[in-house]
Amino acid sequence: MRIPEPTALVPSGGGPNRATFLELFFDLVFVFALTRISARAFEDLALEGGWTAVTGGGKTLLLFLALWAVWQGTAWTTSRYDPYHIWLQVIVVTALVGSMVMGVAIPRAFSSMGLVFAVAYVVVQVSRPAILLLTLRRLQHRRLKLRMLITFSATGVLWLAGAVLPTDPRVTLWTLALLLEYLASRFGWPVPGLGRSTVSRWDIHGEHLAERYQQFFLVALGETILIAGLAYSRAPESAARTAAFAAALLTSVLLWRIYVQRAGRILGEAVIRAAHPATIGRSAADTHLIMVVGVVATAIGYELVNEHPAGHNQVGWLAMILGGPAFFLLGRARFEYEVFGRVSPSRWVAVLVLVLLMAVLKPLVPLTAAIATPLVAAIAAPLVLLGVAVADARRAWGSPPEEAAPPF
Repeated sequence: MRIPEPTALVPSGGGPNRATFLELFFDLVFVFALTRISARAFEDLALEGGWTAVTGGGKTLLLFLALWAVWQGTAWTTSRYDPYHIWLQVIVVTALVGSMVMGVAIPRAFSSMGLVFAVAYVVVQVSRPAILLLTLRRLQHRRLKLRMLITFSATGVLWLAGAVLPTDPRVTLWTLALLLEYLASRFGWPVPGLGRSTVSRWDIHGEHLAERYQQFFLVALGETILIAGLAYSRAPESAARTAAFAAALLTSVLLWRIYVQRAGRILGEAVIRAAHPATIGRSAADTHLIMVVGVVATAIGYELVNEHPAGHNQVGWLAMILGGPAFFLLGRARFEYEVFGRVSPSRWVAVLVLVLLMAVLKPLVPLTAAIATPLVAAIAAPLVLLGVAVADARRAWGSPPEEAAPPF
């Protein structure tokens, strides 16, 4: 019997608003993958210093962006087509297995397991448009998948070639491949002779896609709590560790509160109301990437303070402890603009305060006890976030719930 085509979903159609159990299972893999990312960054900052820590951080960011590309491509596919269709489930399972393999390979991706990481990534990225190309019958959908398949096949050569080269050329080729993929996605997957597509005309199920972004943000928060708990459980009797753990928990709660008040709750509504739903969906993808990077950086910072309360290499630590929340707030400000077409001043004030704290605390490192600067920063960050949360609550108090007013 012939399997029907996975019909495209439109915002006014009857597709599922909620993520499927398979998609939630897929997200669980990223809890593990993000812990591997954090562990790699932790080692760079805790064991190395200076330029080595910077280059190590750049490599870790490259691996994270590859994981994000896999998750985002899968989320967009299940939000554009019927996620219960058998071939869509094959795509999700393939991405699930590939992401797990990539997570396992992350600690040694630039040494002995580079080929494992690259093969897993290429298989996931190439198989998705290939399967859709074979199952879709509408010409406009097939042409898009063909352009995506050609693009990922070309960049796949760079991924595989880099995997068999030494570290420096491997980083260069992988960075080039990822850059080409992100640019191709941004500009509608242009291919000579086949043209390009206009993102604003893509059909997506807005509520489903919005929920997927919300779920990935919760995955990042869950990873933050997991890392903080694991780090603290190794020596809970230390007063410094207890203070750092309490600050990490408070920070996690405040990051959640700031995210959901109110834009995080009604992203789906904003996507539906937008003149071009796919445009706000694409913009929200970039915004959530910024916020998730900020959350993961914050988790790394608190793990550093908790594991090494005596502290060393504090300049890099301050970038994680204070820069992570600042990066999150920058993304949250953009998120607010996407949903409401405006930005609350408290976001910019808090970012400025966090930047000033980094500048003020940095010179104190050689003049104070080793424990003082990172622990003070770890306590100061949630206090700044608390100010933002209070400002949000005051603005919403006694007023009717604000409606979505996307500028797209």
